[in-house]
Amino acid sequence: MNDDIKWLNEIRIEKTIKALNDNGMEACLVSDKESLINKIDEILKEGSSVTLGGTMTAFEVGIVDHLKSGRFEYYDRYKENLTEEERKDIYRKAFSCDGYITGSNAITEDGELYNVDGNGNRVAAMIYGPDKVIVIAGVNKIVKDLNEAKSRVERIAAPANGKRLNRKTPCAKVGYCMDCKSPERMCREYTVIKRPIPGRIHVIFLNEELGY
Repeated sequence: MNDDIKWLNEIRIEKTIKALNDNGMEACLVSDKESLINKIDEILKEGSSVTLGGTMTAFEVGIVDHLKSGRFEYYDRYKENLTEEERKDIYRKAFSCDGYITGSNAITEDGELYNVDGNGNRVAAMIYGPDKVIVIAGVNKIVKDLNEAKSRVERIAAPANGKRLNRKTPCAKVGYCMDCKSPERMCREYTVIKRPIPGRIHVIFLNEELGY
């Protein structure tokens, strides 16, 4: 990344971090993926029960191997050959976990987390249940306000995920949201987290583009 762009991104990240902290979340910027793992280990002690929300970012930053390392009691929703009932059981276990690690569809400069879900398990666990929620985000997730957050989901997150998951939705074909009524529609629950219980939600930024 060009140094000038990196500097510009850092200014935007720091502004968003301040807003998130003012809203009762614990936000920070880490320099690299090793520092990210160290930060997670500060938040979640060894032996903690942990699971993931639906997030491409977690795979891109390489934390999944760390979760599987034996340090944590890890409930793996991505384990091969899981039945639908076994996957649902992991979704339910998330509510009693010590830690829940996920991404966010968009984070406003005013310190709000904007998310759109298909099953609702991710946003439900972000709102209530796990003792700690850790949101990992690249600078590309920062938007000016909720209007821009909505646009980001419609123009980037929804069609990209539709393509990744091979959904039979208009967005997976044309590349933007058409507010469809498809049975495979992914955008069903819309949430804004603005002022959660102080200290429960941690937002960790990296100055790079991550996830959808």
